[in-house]
Order: sequence, then structure tokens, then C-alpha cells
Amino acid sequence: MKIDDVVCPFCGCLCDDLVVEVEGTRVVSVENGCTLANEKFMGDHRLKTPIHREGKGWKETTYDEAIRETAEILCDADRPLLYGWSGTHGEAQSIGIHLAEILGALVDNTSTVCHGPSILAIQEVGHPGCTLGQVKNRADVVVYWGTNPIDAHPRHMSRYTTFADGFFLKEAFRDRKLIVVDVRKSESANIADEFVRIQPGGDYAVLSALRAIVQGKRGIIPPSVAGVSREQLFRVADLLLSAKFGAIFFGLGLTMSRGKSKNIRNAIELTEELNRHTKFIISPMRGHWNVYGSNEVFTWITGYPYAVDFARGIAFYNPGETTSVDVLSRKECDACLVVASDPGAHFPKACAEHLARIPTVQIDPHVNATTHLSRIQIPVAVTGIDAEGTAYRMDGVPIRTRMLFRGTYPSDTAVLEQLYAIVKEIKGP
Repeated sequence: MKIDDVVCPFCGCLCDDLVVEVEGTRVVSVENGCTLANEKFMGDHRLKTPIHREGKGWKETTYDEAIRETAEILCDADRPLLYGWSGTHGEAQSIGIHLAEILGALVDNTSTVCHGPSILAIQEVGHPGCTLGQVKNRADVVVYWGTNPIDAHPRHMSRYTTFADGFFLKEAFRDRKLIVVDVRKSESANIADEFVRIQPGGDYAVLSALRAIVQGKRGIIPPSVAGVSREQLFRVADLLLSAKFGAIFFGLGLTMSRGKSKNIRNAIELTEELNRHTKFIISPMRGHWNVYGSNEVFTWITGYPYAVDFARGIAFYNPGETTSVDVLSRKECDACLVVASDPGAHFPKACAEHLARIPTVQIDPHVNATTHLSRIQIPVAVTGIDAEGTAYRMDGVPIRTRMLFRGTYPSDTAVLEQLYAIVKEIKGP
């Protein structure tokens, strides 16, 4: 059976034009998807049953036993951490927040190690953004700063920017100008009209120079700024000012280099300066398919987008203190529930070592690096394949993912609802 208009649950693009062929409880082909989508839909290396660590080995267990033991671990902990949430749907994220509240736990999502600095900058100076549909139809100048979409978001260019014909741009590849800013020449840079190679950590200086040029202060620009010549800076500024509608997309090259949130603030303020002359927007290239959704759900329930601490009985937010990397590196937490993410592969060594020392439980369909640090792993259905739920695209547009077939695994929501009920029973009224 072929199913049309399927949403891809891999990256923040949430492409919704896939055609997926299903036979029984298996996906056998994917049309319109990128390589990453094909791997996501057709990958069959999933954990069969919940597993529990015994000594140096693993023993299969039941869902009821695994969930009951997880509840006991979390209730016995003085400082539990609930981390992840970016690879599951909004309904499960909502249960996770309520679970953290009754546990007095710290709940955090993967923004803490990706676009957390972007959120801090947006809280300071706002976000002049728009939907990806507006970019596709209107943007004649596109900037990718500190990101390589050909690798990380393979269909971003073909659906929304360089190769996507829009309502006002009938021949996109000819009509759009593409600028790529990075510390090395990437695949995306190979097709750019202007590639700006900057020295590592030089983003803030280059953004400041562009702001000065846009303000008409060309005379104060030195011969070279962070490895970029004055002439190229003038050329890039002229390209930006010539736009009828421009779009800046930035990635972890900007958020996770020296300056962090101040880099993003400077980029947003450059966008504001450009809006004095033309129309310009700026948008983060969100990675996990529902990391934007985790920020939305956290915010509408607690008032804060990530790193929320309920230890005081109320929601408390202080990035740098309540972020999961900091809590783990200080060895504060004594139990951890990991949902739909893989901190074992992405956190610093000291944090991974602490996860291995404390009782860690993972709710995830696949064996990954965090599995080897965990005491229990509970496999679940994959949202967008054998479970359904709400996700938010990188531009903040909510999209409903569909269940392609009814499999044998429970959804994240079902597991978390059962866990919540047991914790509530243990904690009492």
C-alpha cells in the first residue's frame, strides 16, 4: 500500500511530500525523501523488548516491570534529570513536563547543546522571522551562516531556497543569490555565488563589520576582518542591500563557537539594520525533527523553553545552572531518564561518565551510545511511522505526523502515561 503526503520525522524541515510504500508492518520504499529519510523509514535495527542490565550483561524484561522499576528509580532520587524530548511528539513532551513537576525534577531538551544560545538571543532582542513558505516564494538573497544544509538538511535548498521555484521567483536557481559563510569550504559553499571563509571564532567581528557597512560607515572597516577582506565584506553587504527579500539561516557554527548567544544577537541586529533598507528575516536551522516543538511545549506549560528546574516546587530557569550538561558535570543529579535522544554520543566525556555511574533509563526505539550507559532501555514506536503526534517545523509551523501502520510497540505517550500514573501512586496525594 502506498501512502501519499507522509511527513518525514528526521530533521527540522519536516518534509511533508513523501510517498511511502508499506507492506504489513514494514516500510519497503520511500519516494521524494533524502538519504536520511530513507534510512529513518527503512531502518529495521530496533530493540525488540525492554532490557535490564544485570552485571555486565543484559536481560530481557517486560514493559510493566521496566516501567515500574523506572518509576521507583525516579522516586528514590533526590535530584532526577529528565533529558531529551526532541525526537518525540508534543503530546509525550507534555506528559514529561508534568512528570518532572510531581518529581521535583530538572527537565531539559536538546536545545541545551544546540540552539540554546539562539533562544537566549531571541529573548533579548526578538526574532524577525517568517515561515519557510514565505522564503520559498519571495527570497531573492539567501545566506547560510555556520551551517551546511546539503549534509544536515538535504532537502532545505530544494524545497525552500536555492532550487525551489516560488510564486515571485519562477527560475529560482537563476533568480536567487546564495551566500555561504563558514570556516571551511563545504558542499553548500561549492554552489554559492559568494563564499565567505572566516577564521574560527570570527563570526562576531564579521557580523559587526557588516552592520557598520550597512549603516554607511565603510571608512572604519580595516583591510581584513577575521580573515575576510574589506573588499569581500563590501561585496557581501551590497548583495544583502540589493535584496527585495532576504533570508539568513544559521546553524551550530554560529551558536556553538566563541560568542555563542552574542553571535546570534549580532546576527539578529544585522537583520534589523537590513530591514531599514529592505525586507530581511533570520531563522535557525533546527536539527532534531521536533526540537522546536519541545521548546514550544516547555514554554506554554512552564513559561521557559528548556532547562526547567522544579526542585523548588515551581518552575525555575537559569541556563548555565539548570542546563543538563552543567548539572551532570557538577555531579548533582542522581538519576536520569533519557527520552528520544542520545546524550551518550553528544555530551562531554565527564557528563557521559556520570550518566554511567547513576541509574539511567532510556526510552528509545534503537540501541545507541546511551544504551551502554543505561540500566534500563524501553523500546517504543517511532513517531511518524508506527505512532502519530504533533511536531513543529523549524519555522514554528505545527504539522501532524501520521501512523503508517499499527505495530507492536507502545508509543512514547503510552509509556510515559503509565510511568506518570505509577509515580503519582508512589508519591501519593
